[in-house]
Amino acid sequence: MKYLSIFASVLLATASAYGQSGESCRTASDPTLQKPELYAGYDCVNLLDSTAVTVQPTGSGSFTVCKIVKVMNTRGAVANRILKYDYDPLTAHAEFHRVTIYKANGDVINLDITQQQDYAAPARAIYWGARQIMMEIGRLDPGDIIDYQINKKGFTYALLTGGIGNDESRFIPPMRGQFYDIVPFWTTEPTVRKVYKVNIPMEKEMQFQFYQGECTSSMRYEDGRKAYTFVSTDIMPTRREPNMVDLFDAAPKLMMSSTPRWQDKSLWFNKVNEDYGSFSAIPEAQKKVDELIRGKKTELEKVAVLTHWVADNIRYAGISMGKGEGFTLHNLKMNYTDRCGVCKDIAGTLIAFLRMAGFEAFPAMTMAGSRVETIPADHFNHCVAVVKLSDGTMMPLDPTWVPFCRELWSSAEQQQNYLPGTPEGTDLCLTPISDPENHYVRIKAQNTLDEKGTLKGTFTIEAEGQSDSNIRRIFTTGFQSEWAHTMERQLLNVSPKARLKSVDYGRTPKDYQRAPIQITFRYEILEYALKGDQGEMVFKPFVLNNLYTQVLSYLRIDTSLEKRAYGFKDGCSRLVEMEENLKLPAGYEWQGKEKQDQMDGSGAGFTGYMGQNGNQLQVKTSLRLKKRVYEASDWESFRNAVNTAKGYGEYIVVKK
Repeated sequence: MKYLSIFASVLLATASAYGQSGESCRTASDPTLQKPELYAGYDCVNLLDSTAVTVQPTGSGSFTVCKIVKVMNTRGAVANRILKYDYDPLTAHAEFHRVTIYKANGDVINLDITQQQDYAAPARAIYWGARQIMMEIGRLDPGDIIDYQINKKGFTYALLTGGIGNDESRFIPPMRGQFYDIVPFWTTEPTVRKVYKVNIPMEKEMQFQFYQGECTSSMRYEDGRKAYTFVSTDIMPTRREPNMVDLFDAAPKLMMSSTPRWQDKSLWFNKVNEDYGSFSAIPEAQKKVDELIRGKKTELEKVAVLTHWVADNIRYAGISMGKGEGFTLHNLKMNYTDRCGVCKDIAGTLIAFLRMAGFEAFPAMTMAGSRVETIPADHFNHCVAVVKLSDGTMMPLDPTWVPFCRELWSSAEQQQNYLPGTPEGTDLCLTPISDPENHYVRIKAQNTLDEKGTLKGTFTIEAEGQSDSNIRRIFTTGFQSEWAHTMERQLLNVSPKARLKSVDYGRTPKDYQRAPIQITFRYEILEYALKGDQGEMVFKPFVLNNLYTQVLSYLRIDTSLEKRAYGFKDGCSRLVEMEENLKLPAGYEWQGKEKQDQMDGSGAGFTGYMGQNGNQLQVKTSLRLKKRVYEASDWESFRNAVNTAKGYGEYIVVKK
């Protein structure tokens, strides 16, 4: 009865404190008492997770965030002893409005809100002045309930059109009058009731869609305004799968926007950066551009040399420009002088370089990691460039993701939406799948095994595209003093008794633009084959024995799962070809049967052969991984192909 009375008091206090928020701050009775078995094992339960937004004609929003959390055990008590909330002072202000603790013993503690802390948020690589507010709760016990409200004013993403301080214009979104929001409706803890309510002026139109789940939605007229409400109840944590797609692509979410079309956002993004002068030429940069393109005959040669120079020479480090930080690309003068910036500034430098070389080029927004929906809500976290070629093709370029890479658009970003900011307005675009042959990795070995089990031989590894970048990284970003040690470690991964006799990686392995990487090893491995009592020798095929696994990202995907409910990801599409010719000691024969496989499907394909001809044991496999982002329906072909390929790397027995 004590718990019931505590929860009743929470409801009364909530109804009083949050009366203005109406539906969004109502909750139900405590189900942890009614169905304790359902919540057993969880650290805490969200009795209410509510956000109410009032949108002004300018597009600025006033947010009331209400949360009621019940602590279920000591881990939950520790996790909730401090409340934190992030915000960007350039575009928003946030503060704790109230925090109340309802103790399991019946005590009620109203925390002193003046004790909340507002401080610089931890940052790495991007230093834009983000902040956090914090309230220290102190000791909690199982059964305690935390009830708090945060008030926030502003908008979600950063583009400052006014100053900092008390200037209210900083809360107005850059696309003035427009409002959008992206609301995850999944949770990491059980949630009894989740509510999102937005109240907009009567003259505004709002489009929305609820994805990957269901909710109760309504639109009502309240006090001369439109009120949209979305409610979901009894939400349990989303069951995650290894290597699954981002939760935004798999779990329930709400997308809403007052912007009619993506073309409108494209027009705005173009105009805001043109008006700022992000791509204005400067003499010293023009001199560098002229130097770079001198002697280049084709437009693709010019695009390539400019993209690679920017990618390799502008360091990733985000320093705030103050006014305009966020969607505004730093101007060329700043970028070329500082030689640093975040993705938008690196892309902006390339756009300016391309324009100085006579091309039409524009910025583009993209989302690295998840899908962008057709509802024009700004679900972006990355900036790239597009260049218009002579045939009218708009070619995407990403200098941020291709330092020391032979690509101009990283294929680690295949199947990724992007929105160019063009003067005529462009719809949402999608990068295509890159053919696996563009990212081949090939290992070919010629080995000899003697009767003592010692393996001697050579192998050559060749790679292109993303596979090239992975293997070449020690040469392009590592210390030269570590080159030989890194090569030796590849052999030691196969056997601690391996001895590297020589390695040939060419005269200039750092020159990634010259040709695909090629490295040849010569080695000896004592006792590579284990000898049995009956004279047999047991070993794994060398090329399939833990060699260069760093580039074989598919090995880090758990293929023991029989079924998948969600899509999944790999690092990149890839072609993996392994071949080994092993000379056996005289009279030794493989104790297995000739093996041959061939299969193909929507996700992957595989061909393989293992057999003996005379004293030569041959292994040859080819694995085609066709995508970066896969559907759940691709899992069967992917799993079968990868598991079959792994089967060729199992122990084999030879006997005289």
